[in-house]
Amino acid sequence: MYGCGFSAFRLEARGAMKAALVSADNLQLSLQPELSQEEQALTRARRCHDHKEAQGPGNDDLKEMLESNKESLKLEAMKRIIGLIAKGKNASELFPAVVKNVANKNIELKKLVYVYLVRYAEEQQDLALLSISTFQRALKDPNQLIRASALRVLSSIRVPIIVPIMMLAIKESASDMSPYVRKTSAHAIQKLYSLDPEQREHLIEVIEKLLKDKSTLVAGSVVMAFEEVCPDRIDLIHKNYRKLCNLLVDVEEWGQVVIISMLTRYARTQFTSPWQEGVSFDENNEKAFYDSDSEEKRDETETKPYMMDPDHRLLLRNTKPLLQSRNTAVVMAVAQLYWHLAPTHEVSAVTKSLVRLLRSHREVQYVVLQNIATMSIQRKGMFEPYMKSFYVRSTDPTHIKTLKLEILTNLANEANISTILREFQTYVKSQDKAFAAATIQAIGRCATNISEVTDTCLNGLVLLLSNRDETVVAESVVVIKKLLQTQPTQHSEIIKHMAKLFDKITVAMARASILWLIGEYCERVPKIAPDVLRKMAKSFTSEEDIVKLQIVNLAAKLYLTNSKQTKLLTQYILNLGKYDQNYDIRDRTRFIRQLIVPNEKSGALSKYARRILLAPKPAPLLQSAFKDRDRYQLGTLSHSLNLKASGYQELSDWPAVAPDQSVRNVEVIEPVNEWVPTVGKSKPAKSAKSEDKFYSDSEGEQVGRKGSKNSSSSSSNDSSSSSSSSSSEGEKRSEESDEETSDESPKSSSQSGEGSSESETDQKKEKNKKNTDSKAKSKAVNSESEENNNMVSSSSEDGSSSSESSSSDSDSDTEQKKSSSRSKPKAHERPPKEVSLLDLDDVTPSAPTTPKASAYSPSLLSDLEGLSLSSVSSPMQVTVQPFGPVKSHELLHHMSGKGLSARYHFPRQPFLYQPSMVQLQITLTNASDQPLEGIHLGEHSPASLTLHRFSPVERLEPQASVTVSMGIDFNDSTQAANFQLCTKEAEFSVSIQPAVGELLLPASLTQADFEKEQGKLLGMNETSATITMAEGHCSSAVVNKQVRSMAHLGEVITGHNNTHRFAGRTVSSGALVLVTVEKREAADATITVNTDKSVMASMLLRDLKQALASA
Repeated sequence: MYGCGFSAFRLEARGAMKAALVSADNLQLSLQPELSQEEQALTRARRCHDHKEAQGPGNDDLKEMLESNKESLKLEAMKRIIGLIAKGKNASELFPAVVKNVANKNIELKKLVYVYLVRYAEEQQDLALLSISTFQRALKDPNQLIRASALRVLSSIRVPIIVPIMMLAIKESASDMSPYVRKTSAHAIQKLYSLDPEQREHLIEVIEKLLKDKSTLVAGSVVMAFEEVCPDRIDLIHKNYRKLCNLLVDVEEWGQVVIISMLTRYARTQFTSPWQEGVSFDENNEKAFYDSDSEEKRDETETKPYMMDPDHRLLLRNTKPLLQSRNTAVVMAVAQLYWHLAPTHEVSAVTKSLVRLLRSHREVQYVVLQNIATMSIQRKGMFEPYMKSFYVRSTDPTHIKTLKLEILTNLANEANISTILREFQTYVKSQDKAFAAATIQAIGRCATNISEVTDTCLNGLVLLLSNRDETVVAESVVVIKKLLQTQPTQHSEIIKHMAKLFDKITVAMARASILWLIGEYCERVPKIAPDVLRKMAKSFTSEEDIVKLQIVNLAAKLYLTNSKQTKLLTQYILNLGKYDQNYDIRDRTRFIRQLIVPNEKSGALSKYARRILLAPKPAPLLQSAFKDRDRYQLGTLSHSLNLKASGYQELSDWPAVAPDQSVRNVEVIEPVNEWVPTVGKSKPAKSAKSEDKFYSDSEGEQVGRKGSKNSSSSSSNDSSSSSSSSSSEGEKRSEESDEETSDESPKSSSQSGEGSSESETDQKKEKNKKNTDSKAKSKAVNSESEENNNMVSSSSEDGSSSSESSSSDSDSDTEQKKSSSRSKPKAHERPPKEVSLLDLDDVTPSAPTTPKASAYSPSLLSDLEGLSLSSVSSPMQVTVQPFGPVKSHELLHHMSGKGLSARYHFPRQPFLYQPSMVQLQITLTNASDQPLEGIHLGEHSPASLTLHRFSPVERLEPQASVTVSMGIDFNDSTQAANFQLCTKEAEFSVSIQPAVGELLLPASLTQADFEKEQGKLLGMNETSATITMAEGHCSSAVVNKQVRSMAHLGEVITGHNNTHRFAGRTVSSGALVLVTVEKREAADATITVNTDKSVMASMLLRDLKQALASA
């Protein structure tokens, strides 16, 4: 009764509870305000966020967010979808909802949609095809990222029907203004080629166009497309070879790897081998310019020293700095390039960089060690100084240990074998059994390669036979067996020793190997072999199968060589084997019985039993597993796997005769060569007339006096970049020669983009301007020339007058020769005939000749001589000692600068505004016919560089020049200072890279102070070298002149004629730099540099060696 009542009560309570919950829920719904569509979607997204991991992403909610009218919801949804893709989750179900937003005007949303489409366009091709018109419109979007993304999506739709559309899009994008879009078009080329290889010819046209691109962003991508589509078309590389070499340093790391690999293959087809036997390197042995044909034929029969092609040297020189790259793939690419292309004595330059890579991850170590193992077989000397870097560490994985062991074995020689064997003794005790077994094999290789340690290695291996580890014992026996086969005269003692240890050895493989040795050389141990067989007959039934087989073999060999003692033992063992459980042993027993025991059924085979069982075995070859891997190119997958992988391209052999190198000449030079003869033909008919118009009346005598000289020295006008502008032909020729030589300036860089046609029109405008102003200015020029010859104008107002007298003064030819040949105050004292071609190397015809005198007045120089740096102590004051001619360098050519040219030089004076800065003087010249306004410095790099800008030049009149001063703190480094030289209308990228000698200021030291400071800078702070001085450089005056012209140092007075000392301090940090040149017997001399700036010391020593050793 109670039970029924309690059940009824529980049912009533449950019903009441349900009713209450329903009413409460209804009440809540009626009172809750209606939410907006955006709030409802966000609420659902939050609810599903907690269950995302268990139930997966809320695709329904994301679809609703993508279909909403709020761009914020769509953007939030796309961010979540991209996050899912980044985590590796499948979001392909959302493709229809995502593709609807491809035409959205929101830039951020459109970028995310394109990222999604690139991922899934290939899987959802049908839906992606519906949006092709949208992609085509996006190709003309103002935003470069949208254009590139549209092309990327379009090329990801792998449907043959849209191939024409893709091709058209690629061609249009290849001409895009944005280098990023052009880079994307290069990537699309590869996708289109894999989809439709029949488009190869059309794609090659696009590749040829993109190869001419000067952007570093495009270079790597287009070379990758070239490698995929047409790697055999090396004719496309000819014209772009030098450009790719020069751009290589600035290309992204991925592109550097691709370009280096391609250039390696290219160089093997275009240059001769630098590894030829019997030839010597002599890259400075240049032939005379004029050689008769008979002399050339006679020289062909003689043995010539190897002359490396300049383009070959360009490749090696431009890739060497990449050895310091942080990217291991780039370093490895440069290493393989040097290995396959560089002369033997230059390959060692990559050693230190490869060793540095061993500090990277184990995956990188594995690849690098594989390449080092291949390289160390042929050239041991490269890595021998870094042998300790290949010592095995306890934390190394087994495959790394094995490779290091391989390299150590390759590096072993008579000098270091004792050290290596001590290492091997430790490795044998390793707990890693596979590594211990590999060490035993390495010991055997060392014993084979180095006869002096063969006995030592054998004794050590014999001792390892008592090791408890089965792997170690088995490997020891195998290696001993191989060593014994290579030395047939020394078997007996080792075999006897192994026989004595036989009872203690329990490893089946080792016991079987010993039995094979005893049977193979049983004739050398006739007393021991029968006794071993006797012991084996007793334990035959308990041995392992592999041991039983060797017992049967031993019995058969002893039966043939010593049948009297072993006949009964052999029959006993054969009977045991006949009934053994293993069928292999039973078969082997029956075979041996029929072979060695003659009977009626044995047949003719028993006659050859001795020749079959006791035939001499060839000695095994103990060689490296990497010996044959050099047939593959280093750094490739084929080399790593030791088999030819798909897509591998073999390196071709060096050509016997180098192909024509003129195919790599840039096409810009061709119109110049055609234009010069045309001007020469027109000269005789119009020379007098043009001279009458070009020169003023007051200069008629000078023109007549120089006319014959100009006509007879046209070749000098072509070769020198600063010949006088006495006629229009001289101006044009010298400008053309400047175009050819501007790229070769080692200290400055500027990009030229103007053609010869523009230079021709500039010259015509320039002549017209001069014809109208020559008479009005000639008197002013003559009167001001002497006053302004030693002064440098610093404002735009003074620039027009001073430039007419000291720069490329087209109105006065004689004044131009005076200013270019010397820097004395009175220009008329030296006759014009003393102008030498050697004095006119680096001067442009339109730019002023850089003054070789100081930019300061004599009174200012006298004040500066007593000036000392605040950080320098009194006994070591920094003094100002201007010495020798100051060399100027081109900073900006007037063709690249749209009429603005700039040259700079180091006056070797302290900078007044900041003592830690190096002073530069820049001469700006307006070579155009329009005034230039607002000349100033723009952005500079690197960011850590500190510089003092010159005051902006507000206006620079045509044909005027102005010299400004600026200071740069190079931080005691020769790193280039890059900055923008700007005008009101344009910006030009220029670069200044100082020589290490310009980063110094001379210091005044006594001999005692010099020796005291030198004693503090020994050891790693001292760098020295011995050279043979050139003829004429042995005198004290010449040594002082050469050293001080190369480096801004002060001479230390000494009492020795054969010892010259120089002292200076770095401009930035004030670090002391001491140089000693000590002459020895004959023309030998020792140069010593002491400073704590080790990098500067090595560079300064290199420059001094070149200065004193050059003839």
